[in-house]
Amino acid sequence: MLLYNGQLLLDEDFALTLPNRGLFFNDGFFETLVWTNGAIRYLPHHLARMQRAAAVLDLTLPSELATAESLTHTLGRLATSNAHRLRLQFWRSGGGLYTPETTNCHWLATTRPFQPNDAPLAAAGFAETVQTRLSPVSFCKGPESLTYVLAARERAQRGLDELLLLDMAGHVAESVSAAVFWVTDNCLFTPALATGCVAGVRRAHLLQVARKHGLECQEGLFQPAALLQAETVFTANVAGIRVLGSLGEIRWKTTSPLLLRLRAWDTGH
Repeated sequence: MLLYNGQLLLDEDFALTLPNRGLFFNDGFFETLVWTNGAIRYLPHHLARMQRAAAVLDLTLPSELATAESLTHTLGRLATSNAHRLRLQFWRSGGGLYTPETTNCHWLATTRPFQPNDAPLAAAGFAETVQTRLSPVSFCKGPESLTYVLAARERAQRGLDELLLLDMAGHVAESVSAAVFWVTDNCLFTPALATGCVAGVRRAHLLQVARKHGLECQEGLFQPAALLQAETVFTANVAGIRVLGSLGEIRWKTTSPLLLRLRAWDTGH
């Protein structure tokens, strides 16, 4: 089942109508959410990113998705079991060429079973074919997706478990589909959004809980050497926290007291 503009449909009964500005011009964005225990995980962070993306793209969020309560109620119609991975796609309605004709949008919600993934990542490398770049839409998911498609392709071709992307000035930015963090001298580091990385909801949540518990956190523009000299490196997205084992000749610790505390705070234990 799926939800298209609020209508519950079987997958085989759904078809996109043309013109479609999402297909023609990538005029929209998407959000990936996890539904567990009757609720959306990291809901405030998802809603904040959706509202910011809509504002930047000059789109009007549908009323059934515009608040925490309505978003939970609407997506709950698809959540028939305890754990779901939901994808919420928005694109501008109407036709035209580059100049939009309306701020209204169509939306589509699809679902598949959710499997958390905290498995370690043995071998990482720095991307050689793509870079991130800061733009008015680099914080949200969708407009810059081709960068991550090409990065995932490079990762597979090089036989790596993870690929770390740099920005155009050579600063560490993110991984293919997750934020990157590292631990040095009992401090948590992560690249700033100024690198053009996605404003990940798990990234925002981890920084929030870490600061709440008095942990020193630094967001900034860091050269690769800072990450290579770290004690522990990990990625984080809605699916899980995954520790990196090595990059070239560099070997990192696969656990640390700080990371153990962070995992406990993240789950509320």
